[in-house]
Amino acid sequence: MTTRLLCRWVRIFPRCPQAATASAQLQTSTVHQTEPVCLMSLSWTRPSARHLCQGNELARMEETAFPYDQTQLVRLVEKASTAEELLQLWAEHGGSASDAARCLVQLNLRVMEKGGEGILQDPRCESMLETVQSQVSSVWNGSLVGLLRALTMLGLPSDAPLLHSIQNEVLWRIRRLTYRHLAYLVDWVAFQRRRGYENEALTTALLKQLELRWTELCDSRTVSILMGRASLFSPSLMDKLEDKALELAESFSAEDIRRVAFALASQNRRAVPLLRALSYHLNQKPSFDLKTPLLLDIAYVYGKLNFHQTQVLQRIAAELLPRLSELSSLDVTRCAKSLAFLKWLHLPLFEGFAQHYVSNSKNYSTLQVCNLLISFAKLNFQLGKGEEFYQKVHKALEGSFQNLEPFLKTDVVWSLCVLNQANPDYISSVTKYGFHKKLTGGIVDRTESYRLKLLHISAFAQLEPIGITIESPAVLLLAPQGKVGVSTPLQSSLHTALQSLTNSRTQALRTAVKTIYGWTIDGELVVDSENKPIDLENLEAPHVPGGGGRDALPAGARRIAFVAWEFPNFCLRSKDLLGRFAMQKRHLQLAGFIVVEVPYFEWLELKSDWQKVAYLKDKLGKAVAEDMAK
Repeated sequence: MTTRLLCRWVRIFPRCPQAATASAQLQTSTVHQTEPVCLMSLSWTRPSARHLCQGNELARMEETAFPYDQTQLVRLVEKASTAEELLQLWAEHGGSASDAARCLVQLNLRVMEKGGEGILQDPRCESMLETVQSQVSSVWNGSLVGLLRALTMLGLPSDAPLLHSIQNEVLWRIRRLTYRHLAYLVDWVAFQRRRGYENEALTTALLKQLELRWTELCDSRTVSILMGRASLFSPSLMDKLEDKALELAESFSAEDIRRVAFALASQNRRAVPLLRALSYHLNQKPSFDLKTPLLLDIAYVYGKLNFHQTQVLQRIAAELLPRLSELSSLDVTRCAKSLAFLKWLHLPLFEGFAQHYVSNSKNYSTLQVCNLLISFAKLNFQLGKGEEFYQKVHKALEGSFQNLEPFLKTDVVWSLCVLNQANPDYISSVTKYGFHKKLTGGIVDRTESYRLKLLHISAFAQLEPIGITIESPAVLLLAPQGKVGVSTPLQSSLHTALQSLTNSRTQALRTAVKTIYGWTIDGELVVDSENKPIDLENLEAPHVPGGGGRDALPAGARRIAFVAWEFPNFCLRSKDLLGRFAMQKRHLQLAGFIVVEVPYFEWLELKSDWQKVAYLKDKLGKAVAEDMAK
């Protein structure tokens, strides 16, 4: 308590009226006193550099050049090109503990650049370590933090006494370290944690200091370093770091943007204002050198966080197209997967991905081929001349398809069904009795999703001409049981309009019809030759479990399926359906339905009930006319 009070008095005293008199007396007394006393006296009377609300000014002041003159040894060491030359300079000149720390930091850089095994066993290196060990309290703050990182990278064991001494010294000084030093220390702590070593006392004190002093952050580099280690921080500190990143986004380099974006993705933090700011500066600054790894990382972050920024995606595509020949198989599949998550189809780029596979198919692993197929299917990317592409895909899957994990195997076959490229061997491998039992376990929704995919695959075998027959009982066995989903506002509004269309005759309308094909029809009607709804309760319905009634469909009657297409059913900024829903439309048509599509962008323009009913009548008439014209 006495020490704290004295320190506060020393900071306040120079601003008091008595300070000038005391300063004059102290300066006069230095004639008769020793030099150390003079230095201490002058430091007491020197005006304080830190006042209230001056955290940023203090940080800038502390992060200037080293507070001591560099010795001749340090200047020579920084010019040394090899580890051997550096060690020889130490042997010739020697120096203090601070000089030894700087030499060890430079030695680590030379070893990382040009290699050097067993460098710690060199007598000259041992001499530097002994110098630091004996005078660790005299090493400057920046050198002390850098020394921790350097010794770890050089391979000094984590239980070495020197490392313990340095960590204890850092712990004692942690309140005097600058915020940038704290950021570098976080980087080292995170590295140690990954190796299974952690100083809990140091980590706790470090995180506390970061939380308390976050207002001292004033440069983009430190923000990006800290956000790159986001897993260590509390949510409150991450919120503050995001605010700082938003404030300093204009000064970010391309690498800083990549690091911050990756930190957000790793924590699943969809900070929309920050992502928008990063996207704006990434797209608007022509000075940025957008290297291929940076472009792929940004696409990955957008896909992971489901963040859509069309201008940045267009620039990514424009930058990648000329570099496709330079990409590896991993780069292609990774980018295709990220864009598929974003539901963004860029035709020239995806055609380039397909051509890349054709030219370099030997470099693709089975998993990469599977990911490429799944990405193409999700976006319903249909190759115009894909014979060569699919020939190589089938050849690549020949030897390894049966060994795929059940969930991945189902995804691959389902994707081939979407792309209309599934053959009987693929279909039979996942529709045989007992396979669905392998898709159990884990999240319930995931299990139901894969059971629906098996129904879609079975529907493909039943409805598409591929030369294989799937028995109906096996399909019905896989039908999902009794879980009714909640209708969306578009579906509810469509159901109401259909009831008005049929004059509230419940016998003439089915809504939310679950079919044996795994697809749900939002509204089902049977109309006569004059497009007037007729009762369908007693009519045969081979598409529903149980088969419906016993009466055959009257001559001239047609089955109508109304399907509501929501915003998520389409590709980004497009009116093209995603692969899942394109296959749904195809299967319903093959099952004998005339499909009436009700897209959200048309339905939302209708304001009154009579407009909606008139719209449905018009769509129904056009769909029937098109069917008759075929």
